[in-house]
Amino acid sequence: METAPLFDDVADGPNGGAAHWLTTADGLRIRVGHWHVDNAKGTVLLFPGRTEYVEKYGRAAKELADRGYATVSIDWRGQGIAARMHNNPALGHVQQFTDYQHDVAAVLDHVRALNLPEPLFLLAHSMGGAIGLRAVMEGLPVKAAAFSAPMWGIGLSASLRPLAWAVSSLSKPLGFSNAIAPGQSEQTYVMRAPFDANSLTSDREMYDYMQSQLAAHPDLALGGPTLNWLNESLIETRDLAARPAPDLPCITFLGSDEDIVETGRIQSRMQNWNNGELVLIDKGRHEVMMETPSIRSQVFDQTAAHFDRFH
Repeated sequence: METAPLFDDVADGPNGGAAHWLTTADGLRIRVGHWHVDNAKGTVLLFPGRTEYVEKYGRAAKELADRGYATVSIDWRGQGIAARMHNNPALGHVQQFTDYQHDVAAVLDHVRALNLPEPLFLLAHSMGGAIGLRAVMEGLPVKAAAFSAPMWGIGLSASLRPLAWAVSSLSKPLGFSNAIAPGQSEQTYVMRAPFDANSLTSDREMYDYMQSQLAAHPDLALGGPTLNWLNESLIETRDLAARPAPDLPCITFLGSDEDIVETGRIQSRMQNWNNGELVLIDKGRHEVMMETPSIRSQVFDQTAAHFDRFH
């Protein structure tokens, strides 16, 4: 088990965190971090969104630790300091969206090898919500799930959606699928969007937290996605939408000011999820786990209460 860096200087997580390198079944190196809790009620598998990395969830791990849960998080392939998937490391890329399930399998094996406390629970944000939904549909052994603004659809206007499908689909046979998606930038969003115009959080201190992490460790940063990532994501979210919800207790949080993921897909999914609850967060933006203190408390209190029913 090979030790990997964990940037405690910026994570602001619980004491005693550690990180390791893992090799997936298809031969890629990814990074996983965990924060132990004495006498834990269980372990939360925290699946980050696109562009994100282990340290971004240090404070979330502390919130969960305060409520009795250990946390595991991950650098998905192509982001953080995991193996990048493109010859330009600034671009987010994946060959097939379902390849992320190799990362899930490697993390699950690692959790078992470390003998982390059970039961296991899932907490998945944005792109991690799409990865997590497929994982639980395919039998991820968690007792309950929580989702934060899950990417069950990509937030595109009605006029842009057909264009996104057309351009990203044509990019594969015409050989330009490795190009950056239109309107995207090689510079990571958090470092180019001013706080007053950002879509992630209305909390200045949490936005500063994100920016300080990338300023201290620029290798963690990731820019916009490729056309291949876009097309694979459109295909995956369409395919997931056609499947019935899994038989798993679920709570999903969605901010009223969400404009990154497709809210209609979330509402439709949760209306048809037995033993599922949709919680609308007034004035919440995309990252409700990194919103104002009152919103963060609500999200983590409700998430822990949800998990507490099954430990």
